[in-house]
Amino acid sequence: MQAILLEDIRGLGNAGSVVTVARGYMRNYLEPRRLAEVATAARIAEVQRTTEQRAAARAKQAAEAVELADLLGRTILTLKAKAGADGRLFGSITSGDVSEAIFEARGVRIDRRHISVDPPIRSAGTYVVPVDLGEGGITEVKTIVSPLTDNE
Repeated sequence: MQAILLEDIRGLGNAGSVVTVARGYMRNYLEPRRLAEVATAARIAEVQRTTEQRAAARAKQAAEAVELADLLGRTILTLKAKAGADGRLFGSITSGDVSEAIFEARGVRIDRRHISVDPPIRSAGTYVVPVDLGEGGITEVKTIVSPLTDNE
């Protein structure tokens, strides 16, 4: 008998796949646990449409991530912070500061948890800050930290 898996089942298949199983296995194990449902022509077509839509959404998301990686790779951020005469900052530049600077420069909101400022930026200079874009990979944003002058 044909069944559509609702969840991944080890040794049988992944969620959304159509498999052939014994009638008793379907009736006594898969259906009561809501792991599978009986495959009808309409339901198989619906599952195929859903699978195609998910694949298209993943492809679109991957293309957007590549585009964002390219945009961020061309971005140079300039951050100003209070610093002493030797260029050492009073405090540090955090991933939240970099996230805000990216939003101000490019209008793109990136969660601070996806930005890695390690070790923390504690002195003026030029830094390369990695940004994790998920499936799009990791890109780097050039960040220039300069001390605030007295008139700013």
